[in-house]
Amino acid sequence: MNTSDTVNLLSELISCASVTPADAGAQSILKSRLSALGAKIVDLPSGEVNNFWARIGTASPLLVFYGHTDVVPAGPLEDWQSDPFTATVSDGIITGRGAADMKGGVAAFISAIERFLRRKPDFSGSLGFIITSGEECGSEHGTPVVVKYMRDNDIIPDYCIVAEPTSSEVFGDVIKNGRRGSLSGKLVAHGIQGHVAWPDRCVNPILRMAEAIAQLSTERWDEGNEFFPPTSFQITRLVSNSGADNIVPGRLEADWNFRYSSASTSQSLIDRVEQILSSSGLQYDVSWHEGAIPVLAQSERLIGTLSDIILKHTGIRPRLATDGGVTDTRHIAPLCPEVLEFGLLSGTIHKPNEQVSVASLECLTRIFEDLIENLLAE
Repeated sequence: MNTSDTVNLLSELISCASVTPADAGAQSILKSRLSALGAKIVDLPSGEVNNFWARIGTASPLLVFYGHTDVVPAGPLEDWQSDPFTATVSDGIITGRGAADMKGGVAAFISAIERFLRRKPDFSGSLGFIITSGEECGSEHGTPVVVKYMRDNDIIPDYCIVAEPTSSEVFGDVIKNGRRGSLSGKLVAHGIQGHVAWPDRCVNPILRMAEAIAQLSTERWDEGNEFFPPTSFQITRLVSNSGADNIVPGRLEADWNFRYSSASTSQSLIDRVEQILSSSGLQYDVSWHEGAIPVLAQSERLIGTLSDIILKHTGIRPRLATDGGVTDTRHIAPLCPEVLEFGLLSGTIHKPNEQVSVASLECLTRIFEDLIENLLAE
């Protein structure tokens, strides 16, 4: 069968076994394609992570595309129908690790830009690219490094598109116009160890923590708002072990995570948790880590333009959503508040036999091409 430039590029990228934080040659492919378009490229490696910033043109407005070339491990090979690092195209479906998350999105915006520049070499504005191999491994050495370079050099995008797989049920049904905040806590509760037959001589941290969990799990942290669902709380680890069934333990460890809306702040959540813990009689030490603050794009032009283009190509008016996990949008938003996520179906990401349809990949390429033209070719 004849294959398109987007399918061919995605196949090349999948063949790079770029398990995070490795790049395995994927970025060399992208830099070669962008250099051929006249892009100025700045390599920004950090630790084991490869990053680069690229730009075509110097004028305003600046439209930036974000992509990560790293992927999660393939997992057991026997769970795959084909080699995860060889793109398999069959019955209109492309299978391979990273097909959806997010080499498909990267292939789509690179092809879209190539097609656009063939038609409009003298466009208005400029195009930028944030590319990292460190998104799936926590991103400390990834996107923040590129964003710092941009900030230090007064490079402020007008718009940014993050090509993460946002579509939920059918391609084109969801634009992510924001993401919830993430706040994690680690607790060590202290009791008094002793024999189970003399409970008056012991303080059991499990029982004290159980009282706190009962309240934490039913607490209504906020009601959310028109952009965000209510804040959620989940215990992710609970460990206490005395080593014998006749010993009351003297220590308990617990981890938890909030995915929180803009109706709350990290400090308001911390204060309420610590009040609940203290009221239960626990003696404890707790540490906190804020992984992300809530971010929200509200540009009527960017949202309206992308939404109209998606409707034109898919027949679907996408809904706006802020749910799901954290992405590198959290690092970009402080520099460029007008950042949206839009991309392929997310149903198979991080699973065996990760896949995308050729039809959706081609449609995404056309959507990105139209978006570039609408924002820059005036």
